[in-house]
Amino acid sequence: MKNKGLLIVYTGASGVGKGTIMKKLLEKNPNLRLSVSATTREPREGEQHGREYFFVSREDFDRLIDEDGFLEHAEYVGNKYGTPKEAVFRMLDEGLDVILEIEVKGFLQVKKAYPECVTIFIAPPSFEELQARLRGRGTETDEVIAERLKTAEQELQSSSLFDYVVVNDDIDRAADEVLSIIADRKANA
Repeated sequence: MKNKGLLIVYTGASGVGKGTIMKKLLEKNPNLRLSVSATTREPREGEQHGREYFFVSREDFDRLIDEDGFLEHAEYVGNKYGTPKEAVFRMLDEGLDVILEIEVKGFLQVKKAYPECVTIFIAPPSFEELQARLRGRGTETDEVIAERLKTAEQELQSSSLFDYVVVNDDIDRAADEVLSIIADRKANA
């Protein structure tokens, strides 16, 4: 019988490099799977159902809420997002480690529903560095950057609620630290 996989909740402030680290994690750990969320928003060009998101109607989403079908769910900018339990639990039962890249609010819901999950917060080396990274992207207005920084400040304050805080001062080093955390938790499960 296969060992049950590990559920990892992975979050951090906008602009901290979560996505870049995630690519490294998935490349380096063949047993790791990124959970696909459900959303009520329309697909963007190039997105495929089941790859980036499960695109569902508001009615189907609300039905899943009523049936306790999500580990976590939230509404953001008029659309609903959630992590379907069925897909996550199926992968865990297959012995795969599943990582949820979600917001801090979602983390609180998952921790309550699945207390044995491993929680990892990705932090910037400093708030000034985070600000420089967001401005350096050149993709958002000053107003959007100000809103992201305000949210980031609140998220950083909640980092103490997580099992681990990994500072992203170097992408490879941060990815290796996350992989070490996963390996240690698997070895001690």
